[in-house]
Amino acid sequence: MADSASESDTDGAGSSSSATPLSSSSSTAAAPAAARDGKQGVFISAFRLEELTNRLASLQQENKVLKIELETLRLKCKCLQEENRDLRRASVTIQARAEQEEEFISNTLFKKIQALQKEKETLAVNYEKEEEFLTNDLSRKLMQLQHEKAELEQHLEQEQEFQVNKLMKKIKKLENDTITKQLTLEQLRREKIDLENTLEQEQEALVNRLWKRMDKLEAEKRILQEKLDQPVSAPPSPRDISMEIDSPENMMRHIRFLKSEVERLKRSLRTTELQHTEKRAQYIEEERQMREENMRLQRKLQREMERREALCRQLSESESSLEMDDERYFNEMSAQGLRARTVSSPTPYTPSPSSSRPISPGLSYAGHTVGFTPPATLSRAPHTHYTPPGLHIHPGPSHGVQRPSPRRSSSPDKFKRPTPPPSPNTHSGAQQPPPPPPPAQPVAPSSSSHPPTQP
Repeated sequence: MADSASESDTDGAGSSSSATPLSSSSSTAAAPAAARDGKQGVFISAFRLEELTNRLASLQQENKVLKIELETLRLKCKCLQEENRDLRRASVTIQARAEQEEEFISNTLFKKIQALQKEKETLAVNYEKEEEFLTNDLSRKLMQLQHEKAELEQHLEQEQEFQVNKLMKKIKKLENDTITKQLTLEQLRREKIDLENTLEQEQEALVNRLWKRMDKLEAEKRILQEKLDQPVSAPPSPRDISMEIDSPENMMRHIRFLKSEVERLKRSLRTTELQHTEKRAQYIEEERQMREENMRLQRKLQREMERREALCRQLSESESSLEMDDERYFNEMSAQGLRARTVSSPTPYTPSPSSSRPISPGLSYAGHTVGFTPPATLSRAPHTHYTPPGLHIHPGPSHGVQRPSPRRSSSPDKFKRPTPPPSPNTHSGAQQPPPPPPPAQPVAPSSSSHPPTQP
C-alpha cells in the first residue's frame, strides 16, 4: 500500500509539472504572436484579431481549469500520502503482531517438541525394558520346550522299543502257534490215513462176509433143490415166500450197491481231503492276516477254542451214550437168548417222524427194503475235520458218516437175507432154519473219534 501511494504521489507531481510547462509555453507562444501582431498590426485584420482574442480567452479558461485540476490532484496526492502513512503504520503494527504470534507459536511448538522428546526417551527406555523382558521370557520358554522335546523323544523311543519288543514276542508266539497247528494238521493227516486204512479193511471184511453168506445161500439153495421132490407137508411160511421173491440177481445187485457205497465213501474221502487242503490254504491266509490284526484274531481264536471244546464234549457225550445203548441192547439180547427174525413185509419200512437219526442206506427191490448197516468199527470212527480258528464248520450230514441207531436193529426190515430163485416145487419142500448170523463183535471206540483240541 505504501508503494502504491508513493507511485500516485510521483504521478501527481509529474502531471502538475507537465501542466505548468504547458501553460507557460502557451503564454510564451501567445506573447510573441501578439508582438508580431503589434509589429505587423497593419497586416492583421479585425477578424483575425477577434479570432485570436477568442482563442486567448479559451486558453485562459483552459489554464484556469488546469489549475483547478492541479489543485484537485494535489489534494488527492496529500490524501494518498496520508493514506500511505496510515497503511505503513498498520503494516508495521500487523508485522509486529505477526512476529509476536510467530514467537508464541514457535515457543508453544518448542515446548511440545521437548515434551515429545521426553516421551520418546521414556518410550525408548520402556521398549528396551520390555524387549529385554520378552527376550528373557522367550529364551526361558525355548529352553523349557527343548527340554520337553528331549524328554518326549526319549519317551517315544522307549515306547517304540517296547512296541517293537511286544510285536516281536507276538510274532514269535504266532510262529509257534503256526508250527503247532501244522503239526496238528500233520497228525490229522496221519489219522485220516489210518481211517482210510481202517475203512478199506472193514470194506474188505464186509465183502468177505458177503461172499461167505453167498456161499451159505448157495448151499441152502442146493439143499432146497434136493427137497423139491418131496410132497408138500405144510403150507408155505412167510419166510418161504420171501425166499421165493429174492434171487441171486438181487444179491448181485446188493453187492453192486455195496461197491457203489464203497466208491461213494472214497469220493467223500477225496472231497474231505480237498476240503482239508482248501482249509489249510485259507488258514495260511488267515495266519498272514493275524500279523496285522493280532488282537481281534486272538479273541476269535479263544472263541473257536471254546466252541471246539464244547463240540468235543458233545461228541464224547454222544459217543458214550451210543456205546451205552449198544451195550444195553447187546445185554438184553444176550439175556433173552433170542434173535430178531427177519420177516419180509409187502410194505416198505416207514420211519417214525420222531426219529432223529438217519436211516442207513438201502435198496428197495419189488417193495422190499434191503438195509445196509456199517460195521461197528466203521460207525465208531467218524471223519475228523480240522477246523482252523475263524472257520467254524457245524457238523452235518455232509461232513461225516452217519451212524445208525442201535435200536433199529430189531426192525424186520433192517437186513433181509436173500433167498434162492423160486422153483415150481418150492411150496412142497421142507423148510430148514437159516444159519445163525455171525456174532456181534464189540469194538472199542478208536482214539481218532474225538478231534484233537487245538492249543
